[in-house]
Amino acid sequence: MQNPVVLLVMGSDSDLPVMEEAAKILENFGVPYEMRISSAHRAPRKTALLAAEARARGIKVIIAGAGMAAHLAGVVAAETILPVIGVPMSGGALNGVDALYATVQMPGGIPVASMAIGKAGAKNAGIFAVQILALADAELAGRLAGFREAMAAEVEEKDARVQKTREA
Repeated sequence: MQNPVVLLVMGSDSDLPVMEEAAKILENFGVPYEMRISSAHRAPRKTALLAAEARARGIKVIIAGAGMAAHLAGVVAAETILPVIGVPMSGGALNGVDALYATVQMPGGIPVASMAIGKAGAKNAGIFAVQILALADAELAGRLAGFREAMAAEVEEKDARVQKTREA
């Protein structure tokens, strides 16, 4: 995409089906993003450079998804002052709990906003990135408010259907 403001980075292409959930949210809000694969362990120099250069390239928020030891979000956060959102991936011996702990247990001074494990976490990471960007973009804030209103309306529609079937 031209002029991306969000960087989606993942440790492996096996994380792509999950991270696509964040991409869908960004696309729905019209937020340009860049998607990359870079491993904190297998390509540490590439990862450090990607994070260190992100701000100068116009990136405003980074979403990092990784599984198992899941150090990607922390390594990225150590190399930039941009907000970093971590998405732990399911899988491995502990089915993502290890990735969650690795993402959420950052030392004081190097924060990572941690989302839920898997697709719900990636979706929320996309929404959280939009919320951050909406602080400086009134139009985006309006679209975000509309998104929330649409979710509430959907709940009301579902409730009305349930009530109607219960009355019958």
